[in-house]
Amino acid sequence: MKSLNEFIDTYKDYPKEGIEFKDVLGILQEPRIFKELILKMSCSQIIKNAEAIISIDARGFIFGSAISLQASKPMIVARKPGKLPGELVEKNYSLEYSEDRLSVQKKALEKYSSYAIVDDLLATGGTVNCVSKILESNNKEVVGILVVVELLKLQRKLHLNYPIESCITF
Repeated sequence: MKSLNEFIDTYKDYPKEGIEFKDVLGILQEPRIFKELILKMSCSQIIKNAEAIISIDARGFIFGSAISLQASKPMIVARKPGKLPGELVEKNYSLEYSEDRLSVQKKALEKYSSYAIVDDLLATGGTVNCVSKILESNNKEVVGILVVVELLKLQRKLHLNYPIESCITF
């Protein structure tokens, strides 16, 4: 497989000064590369050990839904405020550049006991930590975290108590 680095653009000072935003959307413009990535991620032991996948709004949905389809695993979503109907489980979290909130439908959580968290990027760990706390507060097991990109210099892997697999690191 070609190096994924070739398909990930970096935008300096986006969305605010001092941030180097890694844009994974270039991968989607290369169907062969995207397919190879999804096949690789779908074979992860983290995916195999989980009953279901939980993907994080919004780019995590792209990768999570493709992995879900390939691995024949159900997927639920963690969404930003105001995007999900029904009874919700919600939690606030912080990022390098903002604060936000994630919601999961309580009914969807009831169906499965163990989850693989899927997102596009692990930076500060705010979103995956938020989702893991939502799961744990509902007596669910986090089998691990699977991301396309991990920013090693932030060393968030050291602060998360789950197996983490990343396809590319910066």
